[in-house]
Amino acid sequence: MARLKYTAAELFAAQALASHLKKELTEDILPYWSKKICKGDTGFYGRISGEEVIDPEAPVGAIMTSRILWTFSNAFRLFRREEYKTMAMQAKSLIINNFYDVEQGGIYWSINPDGTPLDTKKQIYAIAFCIYGLAEWNRASGDEEALELAKKLYRDIEKHSFDTCKNGYFEAFTREWGEIQDMRLSDKDANESKTMNTHLHVLEAYTGLYRVWKDGGLAAQLKNLIGIFLDRILGADAHLRLFFDDDWNCGYKIYSYGHDIEASWLLHEAALVLGDEATIGKVEKEVPRIAAAAGEGFTAKGGMIYEKDNATGHIDGDRHWWVQAETVVGYFNLWQLTGEPSGLENSIECWEFIRNNLIDRENGEWFWSIRQDGTVNRTDDKAGFWKCPYHNGRMCMEIIERTASMALETK
Repeated sequence: MARLKYTAAELFAAQALASHLKKELTEDILPYWSKKICKGDTGFYGRISGEEVIDPEAPVGAIMTSRILWTFSNAFRLFRREEYKTMAMQAKSLIINNFYDVEQGGIYWSINPDGTPLDTKKQIYAIAFCIYGLAEWNRASGDEEALELAKKLYRDIEKHSFDTCKNGYFEAFTREWGEIQDMRLSDKDANESKTMNTHLHVLEAYTGLYRVWKDGGLAAQLKNLIGIFLDRILGADAHLRLFFDDDWNCGYKIYSYGHDIEASWLLHEAALVLGDEATIGKVEKEVPRIAAAAGEGFTAKGGMIYEKDNATGHIDGDRHWWVQAETVVGYFNLWQLTGEPSGLENSIECWEFIRNNLIDRENGEWFWSIRQDGTVNRTDDKAGFWKCPYHNGRMCMEIIERTASMALETK
């Protein structure tokens, strides 16, 4: 992927960005989570409000827990700090001892503050994130218990969710893997059987698992997932289509700019990890197209807006924390692939927007979003079911690692 030559100015700018992000990661994001979300040494609080109030009665979600595991596992792999290891092991323990359904397989959607099961549905999205976190912990530590559970969860997905007739993965099930009426991840989603979002994060999880487990069946399914994106999910306009029925019909015309830019680099990463040259070639032709489509939502000095409903013309101009984080990585990846200077420039511009607007300088971490009118969103969580250290933490670590690799290539 990487070009072999970079100008001195490009390297300087990339290294300066990485330096800023290392500081943000190690002095803000990770300390916030390790100091504020931990409930002793046995679990996590389920929510910290936008006004910085801990809710001790909030349910604890599998998504938050698995994302904590992934983030602190990757941080431990990079920096070898004991406090990161402690957080990762605490998250791993919760997944194995509290979220994993020993009787039926799979992962519970949520648990009570005392660690007992609450919502026992099997949401494939959440199971995928547990695979992602467990595989990363194995990569960082060599922990075989984590890898074995990741393999079990992969087999659960393949057994219960994979559509052997029409391809793809079904969205959700009851605890016993039966049909469930409400398949949605959240209230804002359409109640459809197949979604872009779940497929994107199964792709991400399988990529992480394949890094540490070179299984032939897994390789085949990872390649198939890339094909699903190129053949089914990616529209003719290079935007991702979001919601589908069993037969892959899509009746929705919504552009999710954050998912577009996130997919542009996750698909590329998946192809590179898989290592199939033909697949890499196909994906690398699409990366600039997807990034260009996402760019319809990018505003210089103003970050990436959330989404547009093409059916109604309504634009959600809020700048969400996770969308900005994925924009930084997506444009950086575009620059590395194509050498187009605007990729690096947009990546840095988006970081400047984050630094000047989204970071909570008083309490730490990032606000959920900057609203379309420019005000800070303090209504939504600072930490919780969906607000986790994974998007912004991963942003920092991706740029740190990519810049380090570029520096080695120039020597």
